[in-house]
Amino acid sequence: MSELLYYDLKGASGVAPGLATQICREIGRRIVAGSPSAGELISDETTFAERFGVSKSVIREAIKLLVGKGLVEVKRGSGTRVRDRSNWMLFDDDVLAWHQSAKPSPDFLRQLMDIRLVIEPKAASWAASVGTPDSHAAIEAAQLRMEQEKRAVEDFVMADAFFHRAILHAANNEFLRSMEGVIFSALLTSIRLTNDDPRKNEDSIPFHREVCDAILARDAALAEQKMSTLLTDAHQRMTRAVSDYGNTD
Repeated sequence: MSELLYYDLKGASGVAPGLATQICREIGRRIVAGSPSAGELISDETTFAERFGVSKSVIREAIKLLVGKGLVEVKRGSGTRVRDRSNWMLFDDDVLAWHQSAKPSPDFLRQLMDIRLVIEPKAASWAASVGTPDSHAAIEAAQLRMEQEKRAVEDFVMADAFFHRAILHAANNEFLRSMEGVIFSALLTSIRLTNDDPRKNEDSIPFHREVCDAILARDAALAEQKMSTLLTDAHQRMTRAVSDYGNTD
């Protein structure tokens, strides 16, 4: 569900992927999940073609897509190997989406939160300073939607994602807008761990409301501070959830 929801958030749900893309996603999910792991060979074209019931040319196209995302490398005579994570295009939408199908990694979650703590408080500050009335209205609408949807997990996380996206857009910085996939991935991953009970959703509402109020008041310093508080709370809840998750294995 989370992977599909990621594509929904990115506006790609209505696009039917071709065969090569479908196979790329299937192999990519397995690589992101750690099987095969870095340095290991993946199956050859013939094996994949038989497994998926497609031609070798389709498999070759799927592998090219994975090469473009940095997940694998092809060497003549030695096959196709999985590359180390340091070579992956981690901001790629598919790679971020595929993490939703893998077991949550504490290290991956920590790094997502670190990125959010770096960019989002400043984005909130800029949204307060330079946001247009229309962009502020979008933030307020998303915040109100969170309050209205707090009893349904999927609707709540959609509203939450739109709230943070609206702030990135209000900051009027194209580079920040390109970071929305990281936020979506972090939200969808954390929702699996921290909001399994819909009644817990309402706990974060006051933090979002305070961020919204500061932005609408055009108080840049306060908006930055409140966003830091919101993310720190989310980080603490996620850390507890990851610990509990690990203890259930």
